[in-house]
Amino acid sequence: MTGSGGLEGRTAVVTGGSRGIGRSIAERLAAEGALVAVHYGNDEAAARATVATIEEAGGQAFAVRALLGADGDVDTLFAGLRAGWGDRPLDILVNNAAFIDYGATIDKATPESYERLFAVNVRAPLFITQRALPLMRDGGRIVNVSSGVTWFATPEIVYAMSKGALNVFTRSLANSQGSRGITVNTVSPGITDTDMNMNWLRDSADAQRSVAAMTALGRHGRPADVADAVVFFASDDARWITGQTLEVNGGLLLGPPGER
Repeated sequence: MTGSGGLEGRTAVVTGGSRGIGRSIAERLAAEGALVAVHYGNDEAAARATVATIEEAGGQAFAVRALLGADGDVDTLFAGLRAGWGDRPLDILVNNAAFIDYGATIDKATPESYERLFAVNVRAPLFITQRALPLMRDGGRIVNVSSGVTWFATPEIVYAMSKGALNVFTRSLANSQGSRGITVNTVSPGITDTDMNMNWLRDSADAQRSVAAMTALGRHGRPADVADAVVFFASDDARWITGQTLEVNGGLLLGPPGER
């Protein structure tokens, strides 16, 4: 884990920071010098492993548990943050945690699946951000992690709807927080090797070849590909960018495949 130290002295929260894209984001922020709160819901071992990896590389991090979508989730999260870094202000918030229900299609979605998806993917980022803003220094950074399913069709319609809501959240929040110099942007991953996709992608050479064939750069994404874009938005280099959605997908579905 290497970095330039461009975030030295800053604090960061990464929701869903124990695995996959979230873990890569947490590691990269720490490599740049930030003190990182690695949020997790259930997998304490994964969160502690992420913290250990960061510390072994010379970074600073701590784990904080809160089950998003449950009653009191925001209170629990911020109590853990206070315990981890005391009265220090917040500089960077990454709303990364998300849940997908592959059964929540137009014919099989239920009120229960709808409520859970929106509780984790929409309600939690909204109220975490609401609580974070009074603690955030002017010039802070908020990065929301969305999905390519906001612009290409997928059977998992409720998940796509929730991510579409997150994109709208970014634009509205960027406008309202501009007077404080707080930037708000969305990173939208394409098809990426994460636990969310492991059942059909990670263990299937055929699926990997299929994804590669419809991606200009000829492969599926890796968590680090997305993390680097998030850290850019968290940095001073992105000071004049706000309210934007960046598709980080290797050129997914640009058109008929070119010569390989």
